Amino acid sequence: METSEFNDAYDIVIGKVEDWVQTFFEMLPNFVVALFVLILFYVLGKVARKVINNLLSKVTANRTITSLLETIIGISILGIGVFIALSVLQLDGAVTSLLAGAGIIGLALGFAFQDIASNFISGVILSIRHPFGIGDIIETNEFYGTVIKLNLRNTIIKTVTGQIVYIPNKRVFENPLQNYTLTGLRRIDLACGISYGDDLENVRKVTTSAVNMVENVLSEKGIEFYYDEFGNSSINFKIRFWVKFRTNPDFWEARSEAIMAIKKAFDENDIMIPFPIRTLDFGIRGGEKLDSMLADGRSFNLQNK
Repeated sequence: METSEFNDAYDIVIGKVEDWVQTFFEMLPNFVVALFVLILFYVLGKVARKVINNLLSKVTANRTITSLLETIIGISILGIGVFIALSVLQLDGAVTSLLAGAGIIGLALGFAFQDIASNFISGVILSIRHPFGIGDIIETNEFYGTVIKLNLRNTIIKTVTGQIVYIPNKRVFENPLQNYTLTGLRRIDLACGISYGDDLENVRKVTTSAVNMVENVLSEKGIEFYYDEFGNSSINFKIRFWVKFRTNPDFWEARSEAIMAIKKAFDENDIMIPFPIRTLDFGIRGGEKLDSMLADGRSFNLQNK
């Protein structure tokens, strides 16, 4: 009885192996065709990526969007090849299962990785709208620096002190952004004060003339001069002018040169930038002389007026 059961099991196994071998040889041509299809579509994907790269490089210098489209087209072509290969192998059911599984997995991943998806979509939109490019000086999310890279998750900037900052694309997309190099111009605002004894008309003339002589100041954009308040020790004013701007030293050097030019012009024209003035009152009610208080041996308080 045991020998009979063993022989039956042996026959079943041998039958299965023979079926598998027969199926393998029957499907061997299909395997060859499927392999050829995969290789063909892989090569087509590589060629399509090169073609897309060449075409888009003539239209835009944005490497991020170019790389994104290259990847999407390459993967799409290879995916079509995989489905065709599975059909050649008569695995249509597997294709349907793969599509259904991909939809379910995509839905689950969408809920699990909402932030990643948001950053990805924001990166795509930023790449298409292109509010800034590599090398632009921007300020966003309280960070100021030069853009060194934009990928599909982060905007990477280098601050003026040398730190590398990774800002999620979602935050860059949703929050205000200032691009300082987009127009190639930047305005400099300087605040200063002059004494109450100076001639205000003469001060305006001297200051405007001094700034106008500074290199890189765009005189055609105009120089604005406004008195804005009566200070404790001075009459304060602001002067505004424009310079060409591509890098931070363009701004810093022009501002420094303007400050030196104004100070030199004030010295030459006997215009005073006053120090803060403090009035010292002696005694409880004030108005008493220091020598009289010292002679009487009384103490005194210092008060700022």
